[in-house]
Amino acid sequence: MKKWNGGLFITVAMVLSACGTGEEEKSSGADSTEVSAEEVNIGYFPNLDHAAAIVGKEKGYFEDEMENQDLEFINFPNGNDFVEALDTGVIDLGYVGPGPAINYYLTGGDIVVIGAAANGATLIVSREDSGIHSLEDFEGSSFCTPGNGCTHNVQLEIMLQEIGLKSNRRGGEVEHQSRVNPASMVAMFEQGQIDAAAAPEPWGTLLVEEHNANVVTEWNEVFLGEELASVVMVTSTEFLEENPEVVEQALQAHKKSVEFAQNNEAETLETINNLIYDLTQTKLPEEVLEKAWQRMEVTTETHAEALQAWADASYELEFMDEDPNLDGFVDTSMLDKILEEE
Repeated sequence: MKKWNGGLFITVAMVLSACGTGEEEKSSGADSTEVSAEEVNIGYFPNLDHAAAIVGKEKGYFEDEMENQDLEFINFPNGNDFVEALDTGVIDLGYVGPGPAINYYLTGGDIVVIGAAANGATLIVSREDSGIHSLEDFEGSSFCTPGNGCTHNVQLEIMLQEIGLKSNRRGGEVEHQSRVNPASMVAMFEQGQIDAAAAPEPWGTLLVEEHNANVVTEWNEVFLGEELASVVMVTSTEFLEENPEVVEQALQAHKKSVEFAQNNEAETLETINNLIYDLTQTKLPEEVLEKAWQRMEVTTETHAEALQAWADASYELEFMDEDPNLDGFVDTSMLDKILEEE
């Protein structure tokens, strides 16, 4: 397996109390250890579009379906750290944005998409006094994203390129600051350290509703906004081949989590808010979460063609050295079978 060169970012995250027998939470600073099929580590982000992961964890769906495994949930601040954890055996499966997963796959990493969790959830916003109200106003400004070449980064930069603007990474006039934890974007806006952001939800809506940020591009007008999965469920082909029954159990839990989130908005938002508070000591206003919820779709449907289109855009932006071929990257056959059995 080709090793990922992301450089594991050690977060200072709270170790949460167990949410049920045999279930434990870790921060992304966990040591790399090999695990057996009886011990399964699941990665996720404390973001709104990771609702399926959070609901499945907090409501006990994973614990119920995977009753013979000792489960540990590990939260991550960005996709680069997630894929390094998958590469080094810190996690076995989990939820991540398609960008880091695709980048990892194309560099020889062992990863396969086994389902989708959400579409949308990218909002382009600018600081109230930045003077940025459209993409054309980005010239000479700065923006931040959770990671270099992440899903949100590519979505914004490909739109900027279409109007003749480039980031400083490519010798252009727009400064990009990457590896910015979404929760930290609020402080950067307040302190005038950054002009704009391609933000995952609920952080984009929080900046708009609580800090008077301007909406530059709505989620459904962002590149591939309504079709591109903002979160996919992944594992390694090695783990899938060696533990198909464990993966099937995880997908059963995933299905239940998605269905719960689709049909119980208020309880889902409360569950997510409580977890975000545990991790950040910040509870988001209910109105923010409700409006952010409208800027995404929780779903199990994977649009493979949108993933390829995103990869092509990433190549065009020179995040990749070779024209991307995603053959073998998506295998939703197990989830499709589960859904057909409804």
